Amino acid sequence: MDVSQKPTRDELRRRAADLVPVLRANAQASEKNRRLADETVQAMTDAGIFRLRTPERFGGYACDTGTLVDVGIELGRGDGSAAFNTAAWWIMSWNIGMFPDEVQEEVFTTPDVRICGTLAPTAMAVPKDGGVVVSGQWNFNSGAAHSQWKLLSAILPDGEGGAEPILALAPISAFEVVDDWDVSGLRATGSVTLRVQDLFIPTVKYLKISALMQQQYASETNRDLPIYRGPMVGAVSASTTGKIVGLARAAREAFFERLPGRAITNTAYASQIEAPVTHLQVADASLKIDEMEYHARRLAEMVDGKGVRNEEWSLPDRAYARMAVGRICQLGLDAVNTFTMASGASSIYSSIPIQRIQRDMQTIALHALNLPSTNLELYGRILCGLEPNTFFV
Repeated sequence: MDVSQKPTRDELRRRAADLVPVLRANAQASEKNRRLADETVQAMTDAGIFRLRTPERFGGYACDTGTLVDVGIELGRGDGSAAFNTAAWWIMSWNIGMFPDEVQEEVFTTPDVRICGTLAPTAMAVPKDGGVVVSGQWNFNSGAAHSQWKLLSAILPDGEGGAEPILALAPISAFEVVDDWDVSGLRATGSVTLRVQDLFIPTVKYLKISALMQQQYASETNRDLPIYRGPMVGAVSASTTGKIVGLARAAREAFFERLPGRAITNTAYASQIEAPVTHLQVADASLKIDEMEYHARRLAEMVDGKGVRNEEWSLPDRAYARMAVGRICQLGLDAVNTFTMASGASSIYSSIPIQRIQRDMQTIALHALNLPSTNLELYGRILCGLEPNTFFV
């Protein structure tokens, strides 16, 4: 497959759909190994999936978020962990697009580069001539095993008794891996802890998060491109929604694959498909999946449209970006749970995909930036005219 030319949105969606059999075939083994199978990563590389947020001047596709939704849905249908890591890699590539151009030239030496990262500032940075020295550790580094770089957050004192978080970049080889990713869901993401002591990071490779939240980017080349005209909260949120919709679709597909010929034990229904309760369950869950996609598409259109028109984001717009992800997770969890409960006791075997899909969906919904209760509260708070109680908005 020639990935050197920028493909159309439909072509990228088709490539992602063609990957579904490979992702599904490797999903169970990847879960047991607690990291994605090399074959899965290679297949996505060959399809150009990791180029969607790489600038075009480096051979990337610089896609809009509507494309990310389309591709994310197909990847989510294939494997939740593969889709989750891909969305994380897209986000980090987009973040690198805000760094100075000289940093981009180093990172995007290969357009298929993968950068893992976290936004939680769980480390300290100490000023030093020409940069900062960072010490600390970061949990939840999804895709670390297949990444070449890491974006990290740390607290940097301002010299006046205060401090602020920074976003910094370093090669993955600089970190010690703590193999602690033994969890109930998204096991194949390999979201291990990374640790470092006294790591020097030059000034050119860190940015103040306060500046990023105000759309003050360091790149001269990307500054006026539509995909970078907008707040981080919009770009990050819209990059994650497709995979959640796709995972819910995967649950529906898994349910219908096992439905023919299944009875409802201890009832008179020799065929589950004839039972009215099945019809109610299928209708309810399917409508929730439709509602999930509505919010995913609406948010993508908001991000892309405002970027093209260079429009300002209001505070309610920013809060909606968070709320949309929370609502999608809430609806997705409900839909997947409905299909799971309708799948019977035999569905708990590890060889049956729906039990893994349910655990992956629950884990996604528990993510600090996705948690429905937190995100809906933020949206309601803003609609009531109060100030936000989080920096990530």
